[in-house]
Amino acid sequence: MAEELDSLARLIAVVHRLRAPGGCPWDREQTHASLRSTMLEEAYEVIEAIDQESTANLREELGDVLLQVLMQAEIGQESGEFSLAEVADGVREKLIHRHPHVFGEVKVSGADEVVRNWEALKAAEYRRESALDGVQRSLPALQWAWSLQRRAANVGFDWPDLEGVLEKIGEELDELRLAGTPEEREAEFGDLLFTMVNVGRKMGINGEDALRGATGRFGDRFRHMEAALRAEGRRLDLLPLKELDRYWESAKGAEPR
Repeated sequence: MAEELDSLARLIAVVHRLRAPGGCPWDREQTHASLRSTMLEEAYEVIEAIDQESTANLREELGDVLLQVLMQAEIGQESGEFSLAEVADGVREKLIHRHPHVFGEVKVSGADEVVRNWEALKAAEYRRESALDGVQRSLPALQWAWSLQRRAANVGFDWPDLEGVLEKIGEELDELRLAGTPEEREAEFGDLLFTMVNVGRKMGINGEDALRGATGRFGDRFRHMEAALRAEGRRLDLLPLKELDRYWESAKGAEPR
């Protein structure tokens, strides 16, 4: 622990030096708002490193996220808004309060009950009027849908089983086929996506993660197909779809199992 604290202290000193008079002009110009996009980019790079199962990349990207936290805290300290100590104390107190089964006498039956207790404590802390309050609209759409559905499920508004949601998929497909105007088609397509997120949630699958994985596989297979065609001196855009499908299946077969 002493080694970790020492390393963190040295990093904090570097960030302070960058923001101090005579430090880096770019770093000194940054504000809470100007660093918004950078924080988001760094968070997504952490996710990509996790998806790649790259320990080296994950270590580096977590460092970049930590840097963003320290920069925001340094800016807060300079303006008298808050300090890094207050940030750390705040999250420590929050963790203790929301884990009464660890730091108190509450007994839980498992992870599901932990989540329900966590949400109930948050609702009381923030005096939320709705079970859906606190889910940010700025989330990616699939993650937003999953989060809202989970919140609703925590208070009992949920399909009793997977079969009911699967039947709803059929209903939504029928409504999409019958949609006439562009506005109706978009609305029905959205309903279908929302229901698919529900299917995934009932199966323990996060729709955002599942689509990210599927999109990554598509990109890998497409590039594999392009490489195979280049090796044969052939052009993708000049081949019939039936033959392209053969290359596509070959790309799928080349994936590690």
